[in-house]
Amino acid sequence: MATLHDRITAVHIRIDTATRAAQRPLGSVRLLCVSKTQPAEALRAAHAEGECDFGENYVQEALDKIASLADIRRHLTWHFIGPLQSNKSRLVAEAFDWVHSVDSLKLARRLSDQRPADLPPLQVCLQVNISAESSKHGLTPDEVPALAQAVAALPRLRLRGLMSIPAPGDTGAHARLARLLQPGMDTLSMGMSEDLEAAIAAGATWVRVGTAVFGPRTPEV
Repeated sequence: MATLHDRITAVHIRIDTATRAAQRPLGSVRLLCVSKTQPAEALRAAHAEGECDFGENYVQEALDKIASLADIRRHLTWHFIGPLQSNKSRLVAEAFDWVHSVDSLKLARRLSDQRPADLPPLQVCLQVNISAESSKHGLTPDEVPALAQAVAALPRLRLRGLMSIPAPGDTGAHARLARLLQPGMDTLSMGMSEDLEAAIAAGATWVRVGTAVFGPRTPEV
């Protein structure tokens, strides 16, 4: 059975191989370990293997892990990647380094207003519903330019780029998202365990990988 070390090594080999195939510089694609439902000790073990970026979907679960790993907090970067309700925005603004799932000006304003002044600006991506799925959160492609302009003006946020979760089998989704990048953006958060190679070929800078790093997740209750 593959160990955590084996799985992480295999994912980095996949990333580097895909990066070379896309004729992009090594290091231009970073691994975001999707750690929802994983215990804090699994994240600690991944950090011991050299991983520093962790993506969480659920606010309270994430806050519990951040508290459990407080002794190595300065070595970690916490990314919120799930749908975010406005009534929980303050918790995320205070505890996280990135939010990949901004999908409204209301949410962006709350995050900016609630970001503590002693912390660096919160790094954010706009979530785009690139496959137009009724079950998914996110902007339509046509909504991206106006929201990007508005979010870029907020004082406690730094707009980095775009994020999407394409529908399975939507092979053109990554390229469509890449074409929506606006001036000043440098980030495409796209690609998961099953399709990271296609995402990298289209320009991904973060690939969000859970199962291939940690193994099958515990079923969500």
